[in-house]
Amino acid sequence: MQSISDQIGGPVTILNRNINRNKLYLTIFTSCILLLSSLASAQLSYRSGAELEPGYEGWRENEDGTFSFIFGYMNENWEETPDIPVGENNFFSPGDQDRGQPTYFLPRRNRFTFEIVVPSDWGDRELVWTVTHNGETNRAYATLVTDYLVDNMVIASETGSLGAGTSSPESRANTAPVVSIQGDSPSGNQTRNVKIGEELLITTLVADDGLPKPRSFNRSRLVTPVRERMMNPPRRTTVGKTNGLFLSWNKYRGPGNVTFDPPQVKSWEDTRTSANSPWGALWTPPEIPEDGLYDVKASFDAPGTYILWARGDDGGLYHDQYITVTVSP
Repeated sequence: MQSISDQIGGPVTILNRNINRNKLYLTIFTSCILLLSSLASAQLSYRSGAELEPGYEGWRENEDGTFSFIFGYMNENWEETPDIPVGENNFFSPGDQDRGQPTYFLPRRNRFTFEIVVPSDWGDRELVWTVTHNGETNRAYATLVTDYLVDNMVIASETGSLGAGTSSPESRANTAPVVSIQGDSPSGNQTRNVKIGEELLITTLVADDGLPKPRSFNRSRLVTPVRERMMNPPRRTTVGKTNGLFLSWNKYRGPGNVTFDPPQVKSWEDTRTSANSPWGALWTPPEIPEDGLYDVKASFDAPGTYILWARGDDGGLYHDQYITVTVSP
């Protein structure tokens, strides 16, 4: 006959096992929470208050033997877009402090933003861009070191047009769009005058070769319902960008705010869904005007001299133009 202790021991043992199992599950759950918390703290993002980091993207040789140093930047903030005039907080050295760098900084990562031409005899000298913001000073160092040599394939790959380390005969044949601001320009520099409260109409011609064509998953977006695309965002092993021609106007320099109508496609890497950004999961290229002419209206909230920046981008390569606007009260 089974003893009383044996009869009691069975259920007690089972109870102990259940308690131990629950402790194990609690330990695993707590560990997962701690791990996710540590990952989140390691990848903090900020609306404002964070630093701004200039970046050296690389160099390429020009047909006349000179070289172009290419710069971009990372604004750690999602919403703060600082104005940092050329001077002690935004300068190049040695030589001229003003090398045509932006004084208005868009959010997040902005690659291949502007170029500085240096002479053919530059040699092993160094050009340094220094930016101070929110109490942090950062520098980008430009040299002609071979490791920093870039070409069209490097640019397309770095901006996310090609996917993870891939290319094709089509992408290698791609040429950059050509952006032409319409209007009289005897001196070669486009200038405009406008008053506060008035809208400035800017017409821009963008010519392109139609390459690179959208990748297969991009073309499917045109016929896949939005809800289905939202439920199944694409997986990416690196920064991903939708191929397709667009024109984007932005403020480059100026004392006040500039509003564009219609709202412009973002030229910076906004990966959020439905962000009107080629890096966003649901973005599709806008329709291309039959005549290639894009109209945009710009309005200003403060007097002064502004530089507006137009970027024509086909997904892989880009072309920039600028216009100077004098705004009077």
